[in-house]
Amino acid sequence: MSTPRSQVADRARVAELLAKYDRPGPRYTSYPTAVEFNDELTADVYAEKLSLADQLGDEPLSVYMHLPFCEERCLFCGCHVIISPDKTKATPYVDMIEAEIDMIAGRLPNRRKVSQLHLGGGTPTYQSPAQLDRLMKRFFSHFEAAPGAELAVEVDPRVTSAEHIDVLADHGFNRISLGVQDFTHIVQESINRVQSVEQTAAIIDHARSKGFGGVNVDLIYGLPHQTPDTFEKTVETVIALGADRSAVYSFAFVPWIRGHQRKLMEDNLPSPATKFELFGLVRECFLGAGYEPIGMDHFAKPGDELSLAKARGDLRRNFQGYAVIPADDVIALGISGIGDLQGAYVQNLKKLSTYRDAVAAGELPIEKGLLLTEDDKLRRVVIHQFMCNFRIDRRAIEAQFGLAFEATFAEDLRRLEGYAESGLVTIDDDAIQATPEGELFIRNLAMCFDVHWREKHEGKGKNLFSKTV
Repeated sequence: MSTPRSQVADRARVAELLAKYDRPGPRYTSYPTAVEFNDELTADVYAEKLSLADQLGDEPLSVYMHLPFCEERCLFCGCHVIISPDKTKATPYVDMIEAEIDMIAGRLPNRRKVSQLHLGGGTPTYQSPAQLDRLMKRFFSHFEAAPGAELAVEVDPRVTSAEHIDVLADHGFNRISLGVQDFTHIVQESINRVQSVEQTAAIIDHARSKGFGGVNVDLIYGLPHQTPDTFEKTVETVIALGADRSAVYSFAFVPWIRGHQRKLMEDNLPSPATKFELFGLVRECFLGAGYEPIGMDHFAKPGDELSLAKARGDLRRNFQGYAVIPADDVIALGISGIGDLQGAYVQNLKKLSTYRDAVAAGELPIEKGLLLTEDDKLRRVVIHQFMCNFRIDRRAIEAQFGLAFEATFAEDLRRLEGYAESGLVTIDDDAIQATPEGELFIRNLAMCFDVHWREKHEGKGKNLFSKTV
């Protein structure tokens, strides 16, 4: 359901909502969020979880592989990256990640099928085609893609060649995600990410010709110098390029966490009201072109797997975003990668040298993580229903967990009442439903169920999160 432009253009209404609700909050790719991780989750605990996961036999795995290198830094970036124009510095990393693949495979002798493999970064195509070929050969010497598996890669069109696409296609890759952010030149210059429409179109066309059935384009709203008129042209260009999906993220301006963002002039950022208008415009453009809204910040064509999963009610959310492939255990490979298996979040070492030393010693390269409590697991389901479907099925939660929703979530429902009074959510006996306006504030609504937030972060001076809008 789209938000009419008349709503977005109502400046008084926008100002009222932003003043009340635009505040720092999690994006909920996980619950609990990564800021709750601690060093009590050790390599020994991870080994136990891998052993439990192996007992599930033919159940497929989801695998994330982090390839962190980039030639230069994009100033909007919040990812864990290593900047080096000298590509030879990345060569030893292939050895390291191959050693980790061998190590993990050795602990999963009975569980080798994968329903999802995602190469993320950084820039995975920073690696040479030969390096990617070698890495995939090593991975698939241990693991097997299940029928219908999603094999996906993130690419930067500026450094990705036809040979990169050819190599990945030969290994069965079928989805590609291209970083664009904005096609407006002044915006690109301000964020140190200058690329043309022609570069982007060439990669999409070649990927299509090599059998990639799914194309995603990433955009960001809230960047320096963005205006509704210029960003609308970017969105229309993405639609014309035939993207099957688009992820449109709110720019997380957190210079106190990401020091390189200090190079951005804060005065050039859109005002909160304009930023709100930008996203309302994005929704109108995509929905007007026939795309379905997927969660808070994705759009997909009606025949895309995300749209079909949403219609079935089995859309999922994990550290890579929205997902459709059934895999309850996620294995992460490479520095800083975050896995999710058997009731635990597990994050790899972030520093390249310590990661190198650990895998060289045959040790699981774990830095920290979190063992989920039963309450965490319950609230994860509730929050992800909101984030995926804009709706919480109260009766389904009661049946799944054997509880009385109103009694269990009394404080959470009390917190939702203010949003209901503002017209952002409806609360009925059977379901809690975000309104069209409320969909733009879905992070705020989800925060009502986040006990970690309200016990540790709410009202604190130190902000670890970007603003919700």
